[in-house]
Amino acid sequence: MSKATRIPLRMLGKSDLNISAIGLGTWQFSKGNNLIGRYWSDLNEIDIQKIVQISYQGGINWFDTAEIYGKGKSEETLAQALNMLEDGGKEAYIATKWWPMFRKASSITKTIEERISVLKNRTIDLYQIHQPHSFSSIKAEMEALAELIQNKKIRFAGVSNFNEKKMREAHEELNKHGFPLVSNQMKYSLLDRRIEHNGVLDAAKELGITIIAYSPLEQGILSGKFHKNPELIKNIKGPRKYTSWFKKNGLAKTEPLIELLEKLAKEYEVTPTQIALNWLIHFHGDTVVAIPGATKVQHVEQNIGTLTFQLSDKHLQEIDQISKGISTD
Repeated sequence: MSKATRIPLRMLGKSDLNISAIGLGTWQFSKGNNLIGRYWSDLNEIDIQKIVQISYQGGINWFDTAEIYGKGKSEETLAQALNMLEDGGKEAYIATKWWPMFRKASSITKTIEERISVLKNRTIDLYQIHQPHSFSSIKAEMEALAELIQNKKIRFAGVSNFNEKKMREAHEELNKHGFPLVSNQMKYSLLDRRIEHNGVLDAAKELGITIIAYSPLEQGILSGKFHKNPELIKNIKGPRKYTSWFKKNGLAKTEPLIELLEKLAKEYEVTPTQIALNWLIHFHGDTVVAIPGATKVQHVEQNIGTLTFQLSDKHLQEIDQISKGISTD
């Protein structure tokens, strides 16, 4: 598949960024650096290069990283991989995040040159407040982001893990400076549908804010492979194997959904993973995009394949009903 020729694009919020409905999450590029980075096993440079290259050539045109992922190591590794592409990844968009814990809003502007440097001077297309807890107000944070946009240090601003009230406040404050809040990155999957009930999703639709769904496959549980062979859980590196969905009761509870995903996967001649992701990016129109990670080339190929078909309305509703009886909400 030639890059970006067969993949439909959609606008990121009220920006002028036309993005693929699937981006690539790059937390796993942290190289095992710092506590956050050790959540995933260390990927070698060759595998990372292949993952980025195949994603880009397959039409995935944006990559999500963060300052806290390996203390900048994910950003650096991503930039290196993009720079090594044949065209230097010139059509790739980069989304990264400022870590607010124990910091003030002044840190947003003070540390931006470091972020740019770590990213090898690539453009920061989307800069996000990683979570809502800091020593400063949302007003101060949005003022800092507006300053970065005005000074052309970043192109657009977003937030992550902001509830409805905080998201609305961020939108209002940024709008005072003439800039849109284009996104809110939230945990969202067929097994975690809280944003549908706590006002976040409805407010996003109202305000024209894109929801960027992270952990869209619940750390791989929606692939169904752990249901078929629970012994695989013992080989998982990092703490995710101790989360509730990976326990015996969690596997049993999710079995009906996995069976449906597998049934539809056969009908569409795709994988259960692709069915789960396809539901996520189509059930709410263009409001939700997703950033599954990838630690193997086959994961990338599945991510790309997700963008080449669309579930019928009947099947979207069928998955919706089964999921509602299982998910966290």
